[in-house]
Amino acid sequence: MNTYMAKPGSVEQKWYVIDASGLVLGRLATKVATVLRGKNKPQFTPHVDCGDYVIVLNADKVVLTGDKLNQKKYRSHSGYVGGLKETSYKDLMQKKPEFVVYEAVRGMMPKGPLGRAMMKKLRVYRGGEHEHQAQQPEVMTL
Repeated sequence: MNTYMAKPGSVEQKWYVIDASGLVLGRLATKVATVLRGKNKPQFTPHVDCGDYVIVLNADKVVLTGDKLNQKKYRSHSGYVGGLKETSYKDLMQKKPEFVVYEAVRGMMPKGPLGRAMMKKLRVYRGGEHEHQAQQPEVMTL
């Protein structure tokens, strides 16, 4: 018996909506990364994008446990000497909560062209409204 390998054209992709209000950031990110990657499907193939589309709502109501809101920092470097920029998650959650959720999921995805293609299937919104009703997304509870 041969092992089943999914072909890129034969994969059926669904749309899911996740309400992130009151959920812990890391636990939410692991579930979203699993669905984006397609590891929740029986026909998972590591070298094929067989994941589904995910819409995350209420990103501004995500919870960080402990004192991570004040202690955890987001760091970016320009590549130049002295080009390190640090921002606390408290400031990020006020200004760009979508970015916080997006970066948490991105860190759990594979690096390279396939991971970047999978990340294009993630939509994160600050509030409870989204513009993807035409895709008829299913509600996913975590």
